[in-house]
Amino acid sequence: MNETLEQLQSTIRSVTAEVEKVIIGQASAIRQSLIVILSNQHALIEGVPGVAKTLLARTLARVMDCEFGRIQFTPDLMPADITGTNVFNLQRNEFSLIKGPLFTTFLLADEINRAPAKTQSALLQSMQERRVTIDRETYTLSPNFTVFATQNPVESEGTYPLPEAQKDRFMMKIVMPWPERADEIGLAGRMLSGGAPEAVLEGGGVETVLREADLPVLRRALDAVVVREEIVAYLVDVVRRTREHENILVGAGPRAMQALLLSSRALAAMDGRDFVTPDDVRAVALAVLDHRLILRPEAEIEGVRTSEVVDAILHEIPVPR
Repeated sequence: MNETLEQLQSTIRSVTAEVEKVIIGQASAIRQSLIVILSNQHALIEGVPGVAKTLLARTLARVMDCEFGRIQFTPDLMPADITGTNVFNLQRNEFSLIKGPLFTTFLLADEINRAPAKTQSALLQSMQERRVTIDRETYTLSPNFTVFATQNPVESEGTYPLPEAQKDRFMMKIVMPWPERADEIGLAGRMLSGGAPEAVLEGGGVETVLREADLPVLRRALDAVVVREEIVAYLVDVVRRTREHENILVGAGPRAMQALLLSSRALAAMDGRDFVTPDDVRAVALAVLDHRLILRPEAEIEGVRTSEVVDAILHEIPVPR
């Protein structure tokens, strides 16, 4: 195996071990978050309150020594509240930029669907271009700028559904379910012994495994992962089938194909392989496609779920050998 890939796999193992000191019973969410970071993309995290959505992003920032910012989205939040604004300085007789929370590396956009569309769209430029425009002046964000946007799937009152254009810019929708019984018992034991997840994070129980400057080096290692033509054709066919399926009103676009390609390559590298297999594509397909697909109303009435449609498509498309 390529030496750089061995280094990447070793680093990812170390990062995962540190994050799991804080985040209990969410191995899949941790793994998918690392895929997003390695691919230099953004993630939409969905889960009910209390499953450590915010804590996951904070812990990843601590382990990777990245600056962390948080925005609590509310209905009265305005675009300037997140981007920043120019304020007149009487002493200098000039305008000075007061930077908003967007100027960070890892940004947690908490309950993003509670903010109005105008504020949600203020994230679009920063997510796509890693730049932000304030009073016709454009400023560059960190090249590692990553948005972890959370939303609560239960409470829909007073929320503003994300527009399709914005959802499409999230590489994956990471679903954080309730923890298993054994994990919850373990969490209760840690709470009683003074080892609560927040206490571990704030008390220095988590080590910094890498620096922000190391992230581009890790990403370059992905170039050594080979994606055969048959695999490319396979994942393209999977995405194209979503546009023709009888239960889907709006299928996935070319950006979904790119996300599927990048995420399957990152997964292969994390597993220590320098080639992508169909299983890699199948493993990330739901997280990549779920939030991009719109089911037909009659399918929703019948109780059809997006996960069932994606699973059916994966069984329909011939798997390359």
